[in-house]
Amino acid sequence: MARVRMILSAMKFLKSTLALCAISAAAFIASTALAQRVEVTLPAGAPQHGHLIVVFSKDGSSDPRMQMDEQYRSAQGFGVDVALDEAASQTSSTAKTLVVDAKTFGYPRRSLADLDAGDYFVQAVFNVYEQFHPASGPAVWLPPDKGEGQHWNLKPGNPLSKPLKVHFDAKAGTVVKLALESTIPEIKGTPKDPEVIAQHAPEAKWLKYMRFRSEKLSKFWGRDVYLGAWVLLPDGFDEHPQAHYPLVVWQDHFSAGMKPAFTATAPASGANDRTASGYHFFQDWTHGRVPRVIMLYVQNANPYYDDSYVVDSANVGPYGSAINDELIPAVEAKYRGLGAGWARATAGGSTGGWEALATQIFYPDKYNGAYGACPDPVDFHAYQNIDLYKDTNAFVRKGDFGAVPIAADREPDGSVLANTGDEFAFEVVLGTRGRSTEQWMIWQAVFSPQGADGYPAPVLDPITGVIDKSVVQYWHDHYDLTAILKRDWPTLGPRLEGKLHIAVGDGDTYFLNNAVHLLQKQLDATSAPHSDAQFQYGPGMPHCYTGGPAEYTMQQNNANWPQRIIPQMTDHMIKTAPAGADVKSWVY
Repeated sequence: MARVRMILSAMKFLKSTLALCAISAAAFIASTALAQRVEVTLPAGAPQHGHLIVVFSKDGSSDPRMQMDEQYRSAQGFGVDVALDEAASQTSSTAKTLVVDAKTFGYPRRSLADLDAGDYFVQAVFNVYEQFHPASGPAVWLPPDKGEGQHWNLKPGNPLSKPLKVHFDAKAGTVVKLALESTIPEIKGTPKDPEVIAQHAPEAKWLKYMRFRSEKLSKFWGRDVYLGAWVLLPDGFDEHPQAHYPLVVWQDHFSAGMKPAFTATAPASGANDRTASGYHFFQDWTHGRVPRVIMLYVQNANPYYDDSYVVDSANVGPYGSAINDELIPAVEAKYRGLGAGWARATAGGSTGGWEALATQIFYPDKYNGAYGACPDPVDFHAYQNIDLYKDTNAFVRKGDFGAVPIAADREPDGSVLANTGDEFAFEVVLGTRGRSTEQWMIWQAVFSPQGADGYPAPVLDPITGVIDKSVVQYWHDHYDLTAILKRDWPTLGPRLEGKLHIAVGDGDTYFLNNAVHLLQKQLDATSAPHSDAQFQYGPGMPHCYTGGPAEYTMQQNNANWPQRIIPQMTDHMIKTAPAGADVKSWVY
């Protein structure tokens, strides 16, 4: 009998619990229905394929679209994919209403229902996609670069709304209505157009601009693809027509103008560091205080990012071949380059740091020196703060009872600015299927094989963080620089002697120093030959540390980095030049 009473009691408890659950579910549905919506009108005739981004901000000092980033202080964003039928035209004859509601994925907070009641500035931008027909797979919809360096909030032709101040309350039933009534203007013909800059720059005697059509990239993408090239000619170029020059390739993110900065205009009081360093570089370059070389900076923005990483990629295309086999020979032929591997060197920081090292490793005989500062992950055991080989999840590490989120950005003192899970959420808001045009997704686009749908195969789930080890293996075999050096050292080692120079701050903002230490550990273990790669670490220094004399600050060393390393490059070239090589015509 006691057993029967226990069963009856349990049945009554279960019944009451189910009733409470039903009430709770009804309350949740009601709150979702009442949660404010944002309705965005895309006008008739506007492009209809793309990605809608709606941004909420508390700060009215600038457009909300300019206030989203990967760190915890970011404005709030929501993202929605928009597409007509694949067979339909790019535009529609009727207006289209796009909706953001409680189900729409957001960052930093995941739902519109999670926002606090209060006053906000709200703005919408529609990042327009175009259909590409790459030779290697199915058609894909991607955001083309329009000369702005692949930034959704600055891209010419993208429709956007005016910032609107609203009172938002997730429990209210009102609707926020925005209209994409303006369009970001074109860059062509403006002061931000490289061809305009080249025509009017006071530095035009030395600074030239080329717009180069790549046959390899055009074939890959199924449309004409151009590389932009800023060419900085040495002092005395016109006065020494018989001279031929070494080439220094400077690797960096997209810039409308030359990188490193090169300006004949003296900085005004209070000018930023880049303007001041650009003026000092100009003075040194034009007064014979820097060895006479040609310096090349390549603009290689693409549908996935502002930079290609200058390697051949299944998704981004053959940028390594295009730049090294097509563009560089054309530049050297036009501007009297020596046109030989012993007379080329490369340098860059961050993305450019990885590119400089990868260029030297993947093209060991085409370059005679690589200077990589604060490079992107050179060992995927330290993919920022993720160990792609040992971790099973990129967002959290779990013990038997506890768990800790994986940090992504930090201050040099260790204070965490962002975790990996939030950074991936940020990128999902900006674009699904690897189309965020931000950092994590360009690594995926460059390093991954092409997926069955034509987009980059995900190395990890951007919502859950679960790592796909089969994709990691592809990354390991093709782009893990430490693994490649270990695997191929018998053939690579002799061809890299005296060529590798790496600097990084040990307080790097993105934990990039961890991978550099692993790279050094591997190179220290080499033999036949033993690696002579040079490493410099800046104690407590953040991202963008470039090395240099310890008696100067990081900012002072960064300001004259080209002047510091170009003499090292040319000294090494002269010492290692083959018999009969021209080591005199350019030394005057």
